Amino acid sequence: MVSAPVKQARQALGARLRELRQDAKLTGRALAQAAGWHFTKVSKLENGTQNPSDDDIHTWCHTCDADDHIPDLIATTRAIESMYTEWRRHMRAGLKRSQTESVPLYEATTLFRGYENTVLPGLFHTAEYAAAILGFWNDFLDLSSDVDEAVASRMQRQHILYTGNRRFIFILEQQALRTRVGDTDVMAGQLDRLLALMSLPRVSLGIIPATAERHMLAQGSFWIFDESRVQVEGISAGLDITQPREIALHTKAFALLQQSALHGQAARQLITNALAELKHDGQ
Repeated sequence: MVSAPVKQARQALGARLRELRQDAKLTGRALAQAAGWHFTKVSKLENGTQNPSDDDIHTWCHTCDADDHIPDLIATTRAIESMYTEWRRHMRAGLKRSQTESVPLYEATTLFRGYENTVLPGLFHTAEYAAAILGFWNDFLDLSSDVDEAVASRMQRQHILYTGNRRFIFILEQQALRTRVGDTDVMAGQLDRLLALMSLPRVSLGIIPATAERHMLAQGSFWIFDESRVQVEGISAGLDITQPREIALHTKAFALLQQSALHGQAARQLITNALAELKHDGQ
């Protein structure tokens, strides 16, 4: 099964190939014959059901007298191929490596924008909260990782919160404050940590109340790194999106989510209320 963003990216690439063929005044069968392909291959490429190889791009553009399009089309093709990352394969080398691999991207980023609908952002985790999260995924994906080492790597990665000229803008659903991760003490410590981080000038945190007017109906969490990359995490796989059109859509979605969120003292009050409810339940 191909995820929706990957499918859309393939279809967009196919539309560009179709335009080149039509500009060259070639039918699909004529292009296939000139390229030495089965006639169905042209249809598969144009409809996005098959991703073209570098050789396919060269052949297509040469046949359509459009060699100047080759570099951009190959770059687009490779971006599509790298968009979908299977978690089990990615984490086979261990949870620790999955944490350290992201460090170069984090250090190169100056503007972080993130939307979380269920749990809190990894950059804001306490060690205990991170241990509960990473321990869950270790068990769920049947990994054999050293969770303690992975937690230490995640904690070390948080140094970027205090170094460099960076800004961190996050939007959380109110549910993320109530999703029970670990025991009562773990959650209480995590909510206290969230309140402390809100005092950092470089951190902006908005929270969307459950009953807020919705300007955007996001289906999953995502992070935007500057204007160059979007990462979307799922249960079995994640997307690494680098195409400008897709990044622009996520940026638009983030701006609309911000309109539904409370900030400043109103956001702090939501966290304080969640903390009070948690402590009451733990009595």
